[in-house]
Parts: sequence; C-alpha cells; structure tokens
Amino acid sequence: MMAVTVLFFSCKKGEVPSQPVTTPVVDSATTTAIINAATIQQTISGFGGADIVDWTGDLTADQRTTAFSPTSGMGLSIVRVRVPVDSTEFGQAAATIDSCKAYGGNGIASVWSAPAWMKSNDSTIGGALKTSSYSEYAAYLKAFNVAAGGLAAISPTNEPDITVTYESMQMTASEVADFVAAEGDSCGAPIMAPEPYNMDQTFINDYLSNTGASANTSFICGHIYGTTPYVLSVNKPVWMTEHFINSNVSGNDWTNAMAAAKEINDCMNAGWSAYVWWYIRRSYGPMDENGHIQKLGYVMAQYARYVRPGFTKISCTENPSSGIYATAYKKDTKIVVVVINQHSSAVYQPFNLAGVTVPGFTSYATTSSSNLVSGNVAISGGDFGVILPAMSVTTMVSD
Repeated sequence: MMAVTVLFFSCKKGEVPSQPVTTPVVDSATTTAIINAATIQQTISGFGGADIVDWTGDLTADQRTTAFSPTSGMGLSIVRVRVPVDSTEFGQAAATIDSCKAYGGNGIASVWSAPAWMKSNDSTIGGALKTSSYSEYAAYLKAFNVAAGGLAAISPTNEPDITVTYESMQMTASEVADFVAAEGDSCGAPIMAPEPYNMDQTFINDYLSNTGASANTSFICGHIYGTTPYVLSVNKPVWMTEHFINSNVSGNDWTNAMAAAKEINDCMNAGWSAYVWWYIRRSYGPMDENGHIQKLGYVMAQYARYVRPGFTKISCTENPSSGIYATAYKKDTKIVVVVINQHSSAVYQPFNLAGVTVPGFTSYATTSSSNLVSGNVAISGGDFGVILPAMSVTTMVSD
C-alpha cells in the first residue's frame, strides 16, 4: 500500500476556499477489487444464532425485535432451536421462530438427544438411536416441526462425532445416514445433516455415500470448532450451524468481533450459504443478557441486515491487498459489498463493478467506537472507492 493525503477546503458560504484542511494520512490499496455481478455463486440462506429455551430462557418480545429486525435490530435471519427430549415442551420456541419468520427469516432445529427410550443406552447422554425406533423418532421430529410452526430444516443429530457428558447422541456417519435414508422424508421438515463438530469432510463423505441419505438431505451442515472454513466437496448447500470464538471475553471485545467478521467472510468465500453463531443472548454473544446489541452483534449486522435470504454471492476479489477482505452479493439489481479492514489505519480501497449498473452506494461502517455509521459512495463507469476506517467492517448497499 502507499499512503495518500486527502485534502478538503474550508470556507464559509459565498467565500473562495483558501487553505486546505488535511485529514489524517490514509493508506491506499494498490490493487482494485473486481466485482462481477454476472458470475453467480451460492445462494445465501442467512446469518443467525441459537435460542435454546431450556438452557438460557427464551428471548423476550423486545429482544426478538432486536435480534431479527433488519431496520432497528441486527437483522438475524436464522434462529436455531433445540428439539426437547420432552414432547410437552415442543411449542416453547414457537413465538421466537414466528418472530424470525415475520422479519423474513427462518427457524432451524437440532437434536441433542432423542428420548432415552429410543436409544441404545436408555439415556439422554451418549448412546445411539436404536434402529427399532426409527419410525417413532421420525414421528417425534414431525410432531416437533408442527408445534414449532414449520421449520426450514431439522438436524437429527447434533455433533454425533464427539463424546460428551451432556445431552447427546454418539453415532457414526453411517448410523446417521441409515436413519435419514429410512425416514428422512417423514420428519416434517427438510433434513440438514450430519452436523459434525468440526465440519469433517471424511465424516460428511461417509454420510453422503449412502445414496438414500443423500437423496433425503437438503443441506450439509456442521460446526467449525477445531477447524477453519474451507471448500467442501459436496453438491448441496453448506450451512455452518454453530460456532463461537471465545466465551471468556465480552461480546463487546473488538478483537473478538473482528475475528468473527473474518470468520463470516471466510465461510462465505468457502462457498457456504449460512453462518449461525451459538447463543444469540449471552455475555459473549451478539446480544448481552439484558438484550443490548454488543460489538459482535453490530459486526453480524453488517452482513445480516443487508444480505438477506435469497441473495446470491457474486464474484469478488477476496483479498485485494494485505489485511483487506471482501465479499459481494446481489438480488436482482441490488448489490451489497462487505469489506473488512484489519489495519490500524484507514485504507482507501478501489473497486470495479461489472455486469450491472448502479447509481451509487450507501455505506455503513462499524469500528471499535462507532456502529453502522452511514455515508455515500459515488460510482462512475463501474469504478468506485471507499475509505475503510481503521480496524473496521464496512457494508456498501447500492442505491
């Protein structure tokens, strides 16, 4: 990069400008980021977080607005819920799911454990689903889907590839696949699977090698604990359905929030269609325990507010210069560009947009000291540029 100085002239109305006012030095990226709206990549399902009623309590009505509204809140468009082991609790998250749907989002659900009587060890901890319980388990999931008001997808197993001491099922990829092959079309909602702890390609490949399971699976899903986003060799949409970076720091920790921004960026550039944080409301989450948006939440809003379900990712130079990372999206003629600046100084980043004509952009930037600050970005013949504040996330939305 090279440093440039931006000059402005100060004068009162009617006066001729005299001495220039110099802004702080801004680094200028040497490489233009190229966006081609004609090159379509994955369709975006959304960005969200989990609401696990039994473990943290449900979101309040006001907190649902804060979580899901794309105008006054974060704009999260996915809420992930738990399928309870007690069927009398099936409707407990319905109001939160309905709220997310009312704002244009969707609910998804994961099973930590089937009811104990359906399992090999008669316990809600560990053990595998009994083959003799397949039809009852499918009916159980279908009943939950009805009580929840209709889900976009349901996962029959959360992290089946690890052994833990809390509510869980430990199953091989082939065991998960056997159930989905037999009953996946009877569960009341599209299947997302196999949801391994570390988005393990081998586990996913073993699961998909069952042709019946593959046919009954709408989305490949998993978590990225212990790994980083990478391109999966699958022919289905990929959803990242759970992760958090550091539970020992506040959701207002800016270093942590910037790490989350880069993680979302990397998931999108890996070709994935959804990014779901762990708890929506938590000290280390996008919303604190009192329902206030934290820095992590504002970073997620840089994506979730503007890149709505149904947008498609389009070709964009991913890393035009050191410390600068970008993704771009479109729906019809609407273009959205999200750019991360990891530098401790502001950077001017030039872009060129091909494949669509837009009149200009409104920008929104979040830094350690400001949230979603708006500005305007002019465009001429497809060329435009933006000053990215130091250590920031900037979203540009075409006018």
